[in-house]
Amino acid sequence: MNHNHLPAVSQRRGVLGLLMAALILGALGLSAQTVSSPYSMYAYGLLGDNATSSQRQMGGTGYAMHSGRQINAMNPASYAAIDSMTFLFDIGVDLSHHWRNEDGGSDHDWGGGIDYVTLQAPLSHTVGFSAGLLPYSSVGYAFGSAVENGASTHSGSGGINQAYLGLGWRPFKPFSVGFNVSYLFGNIINDVYASSDAGQTAVFQQKMEVRDFHMRFGAQYTQRLSRKSSMTIGVTYEPGKALLGKTYVLKYLQNDNKVDTVAPGIVDTKNRFSLASSYGVGLAYDQGERLHIEADFTYQPWKEARYNQLDGLSDARLADRWKVGVGASFIPDLRGGYFKRIAYRAGAFYNRDYVMVGDNHVRDYGVSVGFGFPAVSSKTVVNLGFEYHNRQATPNALLKEQYFNITLGVNFNAVWFFRNRLL
Repeated sequence: MNHNHLPAVSQRRGVLGLLMAALILGALGLSAQTVSSPYSMYAYGLLGDNATSSQRQMGGTGYAMHSGRQINAMNPASYAAIDSMTFLFDIGVDLSHHWRNEDGGSDHDWGGGIDYVTLQAPLSHTVGFSAGLLPYSSVGYAFGSAVENGASTHSGSGGINQAYLGLGWRPFKPFSVGFNVSYLFGNIINDVYASSDAGQTAVFQQKMEVRDFHMRFGAQYTQRLSRKSSMTIGVTYEPGKALLGKTYVLKYLQNDNKVDTVAPGIVDTKNRFSLASSYGVGLAYDQGERLHIEADFTYQPWKEARYNQLDGLSDARLADRWKVGVGASFIPDLRGGYFKRIAYRAGAFYNRDYVMVGDNHVRDYGVSVGFGFPAVSSKTVVNLGFEYHNRQATPNALLKEQYFNITLGVNFNAVWFFRNRLL
């Protein structure tokens, strides 16, 4: 005779509660996350790569990563690796200290907030699904300069967010495929203020409102080397597409507390703006759950994309983007004492960005370290990471930016619709 001590209904309610909490926290985080970089004024801002806190600690790698213990939105094929009794929920925040050097001077600033919210659960022994909210791009800057008979100020805010739903399927054991369907939404606002000594202010504001869908496809193949070790190759692809939404420029004068609009205009973004396709490939070596070493390469042909501003603001020059990342994670002993069960991580990356400043490319490189602290009485892991970034134009140095980021992610591991039976 069977007795159910933990009904599936109560498990579903708990999971749905976590799902609602994830969506609420994610929505709050999308508006709370802030960046501070003059380089984000170009095109769509600073691009994200779908990396979680633990992946950022390994140089932002993940195309070949597949684990039943952490969510990997970088390659949706990884969702099929989740255990049939596991539910994962991962939320990440970061805190950034920025400092810049230009013309012999320096400037300091802070940024941060909620970075992402993701969850993952199995649908069967061979199919897993994931959902969440991730940043696609971020904009945040403010700077000014003196001009003849007045001053000029530039500021910007916003970004593009993505709410995604993904599936991963393992048709046979060494091979898995998957996809993410993302809804892109958000506003990007760029303002230029020209103030005269006489008290008049002219404002040029360009606002882009994005409302669109996007796809990401992925595949992974694992070759077993021994009973405990294996090699995995992972690939991803995002098709390029016209960007849907609206954009407009407002030109108005502020004088004696009166606002006179000069020339508003609203147009669709479809024929003026687009997103580049994206290709990713990663190669990883795994020794069970103890050791993971990975190298990734990303290529995005942004030269083929369109970014045509309305009258009043200059167009952005786009360049093909490529990025190389390497990283590793090591757990001394999965069943040892507490400090032997901590995951020790390190990584590095080099990124040639997709925007140009005049005839200069923008490059970004950095190193990272981190730790995965397991909870004492559950499978939950707290991921704490530290990153150093350096961003600068080349061949002319122009503005040099340096960042020190602290990232914190909490990866909750719970039972998915568990039903205990007693014979």
